[in-house]
Amino acid sequence: MTTLSAFKQFTSALPQQESLMPVLFVGHGSPMNAIEDNEFSQRWRSMGREMPTPKAILVVSAHWLTRGTHITAMPAPKTIHDFGGFPARLHQAQYPAPGNPALAKEIASLLTTSPVGLDHDWGLDHGAWSIAMQMFPEATIPVLQLSIDYHKPAAYHYALAKELAPLRKKGVLILASGNMVHNLRMLKMPADGSGDLNQPFGYDWALEMNELFKEKISGGDHQTLIHYEKLHKDARLGIPTPDHYYPLLYALPLQGKHEALSFFNDKVVAGAITMTSVKIG
Repeated sequence: MTTLSAFKQFTSALPQQESLMPVLFVGHGSPMNAIEDNEFSQRWRSMGREMPTPKAILVVSAHWLTRGTHITAMPAPKTIHDFGGFPARLHQAQYPAPGNPALAKEIASLLTTSPVGLDHDWGLDHGAWSIAMQMFPEATIPVLQLSIDYHKPAAYHYALAKELAPLRKKGVLILASGNMVHNLRMLKMPADGSGDLNQPFGYDWALEMNELFKEKISGGDHQTLIHYEKLHKDARLGIPTPDHYYPLLYALPLQGKHEALSFFNDKVVAGAITMTSVKIG
């Protein structure tokens, strides 16, 4: 059985913490949140100040979908601008956080559900750096990404996530980045022509799905959330594809018994995107 003793390089020098590092699922929404000063980015910044400074950050982003499971293992991950049609200042933004190849190898050895490949090509996509840039603007904390094997079912991701739990004892922040409700085809642009995708507005079905997700999360009903397609008649509207939903399943199984859970940025924007986020611990 793989235990904390398997961590022989990066984590062996880190003291065991009496308290666990929090786990976050963050609704990342528009890439513009990386550089805008709005209610969502403001909460990300305050959260970065409130929590203990992580020794490293492991991100599971909706924007790195692969066959098989992989982890970034380069010393200096590039900033990936995986979007189009946004202002030049967003495309020019850089988040030069270091990686940590030794930690990548150790995390790969910790995960037994599936072989984990060491990746030297990807970097940090906007699901990772748009949040990290606001939470930890100094870009001094090592950031790694774990990919989502898009060919595996929800239960696979939930089981894999459980194996990440020992990282919390070593000061590694597990940051899952997506959106519980995410339907770009139903996106409604603001009538004022501003193009501001953060204006609060939600279709009735999106608001209902948001409340239902919160109810199941608060009640610890993870099995229902794994089988989300059976949750409600509008589940397919809220989650037409599971890429932005799967990150939630990397956060929920890391909640300990009787461990506190709270919601933040709890709003629906652009009709069909929830910014609703979860903090465990």
